[in-house]
Amino acid sequence: MSENNAMQNDEIELIVGNSSANFSGVTSTMLQVLSHQRSMINVRVMGKHFLTDPSVYISFWQTVKLCRKPLTNGKWRIFHARRVDEMIQGVLLKYIFGAKIKLVFSSAAQRKRSGLTVWLTRKMDGVIAVSNRSASYIENDVDMVNPHGIQIDDYTPAPDKQKAWEALGFGGKYGIGILGRVRKQKGVHLFVRGCIETLQKYPDYHGLVVGAISSSNQAFVDELKEEIEKAGLSDRITFTGELPFEQIPTIFSALSVVCALSDNEGFGLTVLEAMSSGAAVLATEAGAWEDIIRPGVDGYIVPVNDQSAVNEKLNEILSDHNALSAMGQSGRERVEQQYSVQDEARRLVDYFRTLQ
Repeated sequence: MSENNAMQNDEIELIVGNSSANFSGVTSTMLQVLSHQRSMINVRVMGKHFLTDPSVYISFWQTVKLCRKPLTNGKWRIFHARRVDEMIQGVLLKYIFGAKIKLVFSSAAQRKRSGLTVWLTRKMDGVIAVSNRSASYIENDVDMVNPHGIQIDDYTPAPDKQKAWEALGFGGKYGIGILGRVRKQKGVHLFVRGCIETLQKYPDYHGLVVGAISSSNQAFVDELKEEIEKAGLSDRITFTGELPFEQIPTIFSALSVVCALSDNEGFGLTVLEAMSSGAAVLATEAGAWEDIIRPGVDGYIVPVNDQSAVNEKLNEILSDHNALSAMGQSGRERVEQQYSVQDEARRLVDYFRTLQ
């Protein structure tokens, strides 16, 4: 290692956990935030998984060596964990190997914690929740609620929703959709039955289900398709299957309404992607959606697994196209103001520096 590189490494302020070889929402969030943190703070990532720039990688043992001494200004580095096993790594670094680090844990989970997780969380110097709901499941005091953001330039409204939708070739003048893995936990059955209930009254709209269908969920999908056929709507509700990721922003951009009807979510970026794309949203009381959506302004929130509530609100949204368009515009403005990934990264860095 050259002298210049050694000097640069001495001033690394932030080390980010990256322990999972499986790509997940946590991984995606980390990588997006990292792309902006790199311009704000000297950062390395402990784990090679999915890194496009190998220069930011640092191994566990390199971290041990680096963090035996504090920064040249006497402050300690930050280790940021987003998973339980990353908290374990942080505890080992600090309490076994004597690393001069402050430990921070960000949590999105919405479930009762195991005894190990509770113990590890108590060893953290800082705890962050990504939503008020996830904060309610943390026994420690939460130091901040920092919601996820998205790349708002990747999800933009079509200048003309009708033309954008018609260009996709699914049928109808406007689109209403649900995106994600096609399974019951995601509320796909609520969406389909809501469409069956409402689309008869609104002939300009076409329902779209976008997402992978696993073999274990094929029977579930077949049953829904039978219901659609019996209702005479086979040409107005389409299952696309899994689409290439690069096509997804175009789908969002053309949709007028997006539904997110999961039983539970860690955070649920779908709603932000939809709002950023100028779509009105209908979502359940899951993830961070109650924090994000302003009922009657950006869309509506309904109870989990409540078909009648889905039908009622879907009918309300589709009954007034001008109001629907206004919701989409309000949602875009809200995301621009509060939910960009740049803002998420900045809030994290500002917080880390209060701990050093």
